[in-house]
Amino acid sequence: MEPRLSLVTLGVADVARSRTFYERLGFTASPASQEGIVFFPAGGVVLALYGRDALAEDAHLPPNGGGAFGGIALAHNVHKREDVAERLAKAEAAGGHILKPAQDVFWGGYSGYFADPDGHPWEVVWNPFVSFDADGRLLIP
Repeated sequence: MEPRLSLVTLGVADVARSRTFYERLGFTASPASQEGIVFFPAGGVVLALYGRDALAEDAHLPPNGGGAFGGIALAHNVHKREDVAERLAKAEAAGGHILKPAQDVFWGGYSGYFADPDGHPWEVVWNPFVSFDADGRLLIP
């Protein structure tokens, strides 16, 4: 397997509602999107929204109905410390729920978490030890 991530699919209760939420955050849906699935180009990776039960069925997994932590958090790294609180506020205004307000973290960065309307956790983080390439992709030392 090549060490790369191509697409992240979030199982959602209501595709249209989730599409609206992510568009309010600034994502732009691909023309390939359809009523039952939405694709958002996301800096070299694609974020997809698909019905939760349909995704569970496709993967041959039992649906859990949502609400439980699935062991995965998505992250959005920002260029400046002050961007963390601004992005969290934008997520809340778009219909998200703040899980953890912006704060200093033990490893030297600054971060907070929000949940999308289906409870998927997103960390918004400023990390002083990383940088970005010309296309905005995260560079890890």
